[in-house]
Amino acid sequence: MQLLRALGHDVLTVKEAENADKGIPDEEVLAFAISQERSILTINRVDFIRLHRRDSSHFGIIVCTNNRNWEQFAARIDETVTAEEPLQGKLIRVVRPVT
Repeated sequence: MQLLRALGHDVLTVKEAENADKGIPDEEVLAFAISQERSILTINRVDFIRLHRRDSSHFGIIVCTNNRNWEQFAARIDETVTAEEPLQGKLIRVVRPVT
């Protein structure tokens, strides 16, 4: 997340919010993000796509394929999010490049 912060993004991780490893349902994670007027960035694509389809009244959901090349991952997220701003009500997909 430091890479995203270095690119100018305001990032709050689940761990920093003291919600890590608590088994909090996805609906509650999204509700927390909405209460904080924050977007969600997740690799849990299936569940958050379902939540977006159910209700798009959120501040953005960014679903990603897992990419262990952290610099590339952060750059792709930054590029995609910047092109889509404002994020409110949007489902944004960031996929790992085909190698």
